Amino acid sequence: MRESRWLTGWRVYCQIADVLRERIAAGEYPTGTLPSEADLCTEFGVARNTARRGLAVLEDEGLIVTIPAKGRVLSGTLAAPYRYQAIAADLRGQITTGGLAPGAAVPSESELRQRYDASRNTVRQALVVLEREGLVVAHPGKGRFVCEG
Repeated sequence: MRESRWLTGWRVYCQIADVLRERIAAGEYPTGTLPSEADLCTEFGVARNTARRGLAVLEDEGLIVTIPAKGRVLSGTLAAPYRYQAIAADLRGQITTGGLAPGAAVPSESELRQRYDASRNTVRQALVVLEREGLVVAHPGKGRFVCEG
Protein backbone atom coordinates (compact mmCIF):
# COMPACT_ATOMS: atom_id res chain seq x y z
CA MET A 1 0.00 0.00 0.00
CA ARG A 2 1.60 3.25 -1.17
CA GLU A 3 -0.46 5.52 1.08
CA SER A 4 0.95 5.69 4.60
CA ARG A 5 -2.25 6.94 6.22
CA TRP A 6 -4.97 4.48 7.10
CA LEU A 7 -8.21 5.43 5.46
CA THR A 8 -11.07 5.00 7.87
CA GLY A 9 -14.33 6.64 8.60
CA TRP A 10 -17.56 7.38 6.89
CA ARG A 11 -16.28 9.33 3.87
CA VAL A 12 -13.28 7.36 2.75
CA TYR A 13 -13.87 8.47 -0.85
CA CYS A 14 -13.27 12.09 0.22
CA GLN A 15 -9.95 11.04 1.71
CA ILE A 16 -9.02 9.30 -1.54
CA ALA A 17 -9.91 12.49 -3.43
CA ASP A 18 -7.74 14.51 -1.02
CA VAL A 19 -4.75 12.21 -1.53
CA LEU A 20 -5.13 12.29 -5.32
CA ARG A 21 -5.57 16.09 -5.27
CA GLU A 22 -2.29 16.39 -3.33
CA ARG A 23 -0.54 14.12 -5.82
CA ILE A 24 -1.87 16.13 -8.75
CA ALA A 25 -0.62 19.36 -7.14
CA ALA A 26 2.78 17.72 -6.57
CA GLY A 27 3.01 16.72 -10.23
CA GLU A 28 3.03 12.98 -9.59
CA TYR A 29 1.11 12.26 -12.81
CA PRO A 30 3.39 13.77 -15.49
CA THR A 31 1.60 12.00 -18.35
CA GLY A 32 -1.73 13.30 -17.07
CA THR A 33 -3.18 9.81 -16.65
CA LEU A 34 -4.43 8.80 -13.21
CA PRO A 35 -4.29 5.26 -11.84
CA SER A 36 -7.20 2.99 -12.78
CA GLU A 37 -10.04 2.27 -10.38
CA ALA A 38 -8.62 -1.22 -9.88
CA ASP A 39 -5.20 0.20 -8.98
CA LEU A 40 -6.77 2.60 -6.48
CA CYS A 41 -8.79 -0.24 -4.95
CA THR A 42 -5.60 -2.22 -4.39
CA GLU A 43 -3.63 0.75 -3.11
CA PHE A 44 -6.23 2.01 -0.64
CA GLY A 45 -7.88 -1.31 0.19
CA VAL A 46 -11.36 -0.13 -0.78
CA ALA A 47 -14.23 -1.30 -2.95
CA ARG A 48 -14.40 -0.17 -6.57
CA ASN A 49 -17.42 2.04 -5.88
CA THR A 50 -15.49 3.90 -3.18
CA ALA A 51 -12.57 4.54 -5.55
CA ARG A 52 -15.04 5.63 -8.25
CA ARG A 53 -16.70 8.10 -5.86
CA GLY A 54 -13.33 9.59 -4.95
CA LEU A 55 -12.55 10.10 -8.63
CA ALA A 56 -16.03 11.59 -9.18
CA VAL A 57 -15.24 14.28 -6.60
CA LEU A 58 -12.21 15.35 -8.65
CA GLU A 59 -14.23 15.22 -11.86
CA ASP A 60 -16.93 17.42 -10.33
CA GLU A 61 -14.19 19.90 -9.36
CA GLY A 62 -12.97 19.95 -12.96
CA LEU A 63 -9.52 18.57 -12.11
CA ILE A 64 -9.96 15.42 -14.15
CA VAL A 65 -12.07 14.17 -17.04
CA THR A 66 -13.06 10.68 -18.08
CA ILE A 67 -12.06 9.67 -21.59
CA PRO A 68 -13.83 6.60 -22.93
CA ALA A 69 -11.35 3.74 -23.46
CA LYS A 70 -8.52 5.80 -21.89
CA GLY A 71 -9.57 6.32 -18.31
CA ARG A 72 -9.30 9.44 -16.22
CA VAL A 73 -6.83 12.16 -17.13
CA LEU A 74 -5.98 15.60 -15.83
CA SER A 75 -8.34 18.08 -17.48
CA GLY A 76 -5.52 20.24 -18.86
CA THR A 77 -3.82 17.39 -20.72
CA LEU A 78 -6.31 16.95 -23.54
CA ALA A 79 -4.70 17.83 -26.85
CA ALA A 80 -7.90 17.77 -28.85
CA PRO A 81 -11.28 17.77 -27.15
CA TYR A 82 -13.84 15.14 -27.92
CA ARG A 83 -16.75 16.36 -30.02
CA TYR A 84 -19.10 16.59 -27.04
CA GLN A 85 -16.55 18.77 -25.22
CA ALA A 86 -16.33 21.14 -28.17
CA ILE A 87 -20.13 21.38 -28.32
CA ALA A 88 -20.33 21.98 -24.56
CA ALA A 89 -17.63 24.68 -24.86
CA ASP A 90 -19.54 26.44 -27.63
CA LEU A 91 -22.82 26.37 -25.70
CA ARG A 92 -21.00 27.45 -22.51
CA GLY A 93 -19.64 30.42 -24.43
CA GLN A 94 -23.13 31.35 -25.63
CA ILE A 95 -24.42 31.17 -22.07
CA THR A 96 -21.59 33.23 -20.55
CA THR A 97 -21.76 35.93 -23.24
CA GLY A 98 -25.54 36.24 -23.06
CA GLY A 99 -26.30 34.58 -26.39
CA LEU A 100 -28.41 32.19 -24.37
CA ALA A 101 -29.92 34.30 -21.59
CA PRO A 102 -30.86 32.99 -18.12
CA GLY A 103 -34.21 31.25 -18.33
CA ALA A 104 -33.97 30.81 -22.10
CA ALA A 105 -34.69 27.45 -23.65
CA VAL A 106 -31.64 25.58 -24.86
CA PRO A 107 -32.10 24.41 -28.46
CA SER A 108 -33.55 20.91 -28.67
CA GLU A 109 -31.37 17.86 -29.13
CA SER A 110 -32.62 17.64 -32.70
CA GLU A 111 -31.64 21.25 -33.43
CA LEU A 112 -28.24 20.76 -31.83
CA ARG A 113 -27.67 17.56 -33.80
CA GLN A 114 -28.26 19.47 -37.04
CA ARG A 115 -26.28 22.51 -35.99
CA TYR A 116 -23.20 20.52 -34.97
CA ASP A 117 -23.67 17.57 -37.34
CA ALA A 118 -23.39 15.24 -34.34
CA SER A 119 -25.10 12.13 -33.04
CA ARG A 120 -27.80 12.25 -30.39
CA ASN A 121 -25.45 10.65 -27.83
CA THR A 122 -22.75 13.25 -28.51
CA VAL A 123 -25.24 16.10 -28.05
CA ARG A 124 -26.59 14.50 -24.88
CA GLN A 125 -23.08 14.15 -23.44
CA ALA A 126 -22.49 17.87 -24.06
CA LEU A 127 -25.74 18.77 -22.34
CA VAL A 128 -24.93 16.54 -19.35
CA VAL A 129 -21.62 18.41 -18.96
CA LEU A 130 -23.49 21.72 -18.85
CA GLU A 131 -26.02 20.30 -16.38
CA ARG A 132 -23.20 19.12 -14.08
CA GLU A 133 -21.66 22.58 -14.26
CA GLY A 134 -24.98 24.09 -13.17
CA LEU A 135 -25.40 26.10 -16.37
CA VAL A 136 -28.39 24.16 -17.71
CA VAL A 137 -31.33 22.49 -16.04
CA ALA A 138 -33.61 19.85 -17.56
CA HIS A 139 -37.37 19.97 -17.03
CA PRO A 140 -38.82 16.62 -18.11
CA GLY A 141 -41.33 17.06 -20.89
CA LYS A 142 -40.47 20.72 -21.34
CA GLY A 143 -36.83 20.78 -22.36
CA ARG A 144 -33.61 22.24 -21.05
CA PHE A 145 -33.19 25.80 -19.88
CA VAL A 146 -30.32 28.10 -18.98
CA CYS A 147 -30.09 28.39 -15.20
CA GLU A 148 -30.98 31.67 -13.60
CA GLY A 149 -27.98 33.58 -12.18
